[in-house]
Amino acid sequence: MDHNKIRVRFAPSPTGPLHIGGVRTALYNYLFAKKQGGEIILRIEDTDQNRFVEGAEQYIIDAFNWCGIKFDEGVVEGGPFGPYRQSERKGIYQKYAFDLINSGHAYYAFDTGKELDEIRKSYESEKKTFIYNAIERKKLRNSLTLSQEELQSLLNKDTPFVIRFKMPANSDIILNDLIRGEIKVNTGVLDDKILFKSDGMPTYHLANIVDDHLMEVSHVIRGEEWLPSLPLHKLLYDAFDWKAPEFAHLPLLLKPEGNGKLSKRDGDRLGFPVFPLQWKDPKSGEISSGYREDGYFPDAFINMLALLGWNPGDEKELFNMDELVEAFSMERVGKSGSKFDPDKARWFNHQYLITKTDDYLAMLFIPILKSKKVSNTDSTFVATVIGMVKERANFIEDIWDHSSFFFVAPESYDPKAVKKRWKDTSYDEMHQLKLVLEGINDFTSSNIETILKTWIEENELGTGLVMNAFRLLIVGALKGPHLFDIVAMIGKDETLNRIDKGLINLGRKETINI
Repeated sequence: MDHNKIRVRFAPSPTGPLHIGGVRTALYNYLFAKKQGGEIILRIEDTDQNRFVEGAEQYIIDAFNWCGIKFDEGVVEGGPFGPYRQSERKGIYQKYAFDLINSGHAYYAFDTGKELDEIRKSYESEKKTFIYNAIERKKLRNSLTLSQEELQSLLNKDTPFVIRFKMPANSDIILNDLIRGEIKVNTGVLDDKILFKSDGMPTYHLANIVDDHLMEVSHVIRGEEWLPSLPLHKLLYDAFDWKAPEFAHLPLLLKPEGNGKLSKRDGDRLGFPVFPLQWKDPKSGEISSGYREDGYFPDAFINMLALLGWNPGDEKELFNMDELVEAFSMERVGKSGSKFDPDKARWFNHQYLITKTDDYLAMLFIPILKSKKVSNTDSTFVATVIGMVKERANFIEDIWDHSSFFFVAPESYDPKAVKKRWKDTSYDEMHQLKLVLEGINDFTSSNIETILKTWIEENELGTGLVMNAFRLLIVGALKGPHLFDIVAMIGKDETLNRIDKGLINLGRKETINI
């Protein structure tokens, strides 16, 4: 094993969609490894067949492809330390479980689930908690309390058993975490965890230690929910006489209010996704929203996630993946949880949208226009429109709200704007304005603006009154970019048609029924 080689892994279980907290864990592993020229592995931990969900593994793979997190080894890439799916490695683990029995670090336990449930209930009735630990194991049916003959007899009869770790009694363990520093735990508060189940499958604790060792993992970077397992994992490395990797436990992603771990319910309640991609539950058919389908750019999503728990040490907020790799360090990962802010997530997407080229955004927007049966989807025209409105949009779909009037004439007119801006004189003024426009041959924005402003001055009209009424006829509301740019874009014929249509619809003020 090359102890100087940085090797990390992300090891999800295919029990459902990947939470954004999991994506962030994978991202930090990726950034840490790449910063130091290391490698990252994707290992699928599917030993718990009861919780296996159809389609979840492919979802995980698709999510990382969308995010742009590329693995060096894994279920798709292969590699020299495969297989990378734990269910395909199940023949490996039994040997290690028996090695621990032979070295005195583990033991056979024959207690049935029913027996243990009864013991728990009796403890609860006395307001006590049962822990299968160094004290309690002396009273139970295991290879530490049975004679050699009794043990051999049970094994010969193929009596179901589990293999438990023999936790040292009342011993202080000193642990080190790259984020939290030194941690001291007394084994008296720990139980004898099951390492190998009666169905012949390892538990997470054994399988992940064995796999990390065999795959030469140098650093285990995972969520803080695994912190309580750290003493057991360190003791397992010691029991095997293996060099333990370095550990780092990442803080939680918290609800926007800050109290408790971010969950799908929070997303449903507040209207934001907690999964990278949309997920359809194969059993219930329930659909959960995803960042991709909600219109987020993958690079904006990754940038947002990177800053939830890590900070670069300065005011810079926008990073591409290469810049994140360059800037990342474990020293700047916080110890406390990070509140998720849906508004900030949208802000990040806006920042990325406005830096994309107009041509690229047009390519994404044209399918939306086609779905709305818009006739003019010329890419040059669409790109020009996008350049005029993208500063107002957070998502591609938002562009329609800010630009629909470039593609279709208004079907209605904002009642509040009409009430406020369509004055007694507006009908006659717009009729006169139309006559002025009819006489303009050079229908460019600057020329239209020059001629109309001269006309307004010469007739001593109110610029604001005229321009608001004109905008109402063209746009249907008091919104949009520079009005002369809009009319130049839609052209002379369409501009005149919209004025005619608006004059018919709005008429003279005394005839309007709002």
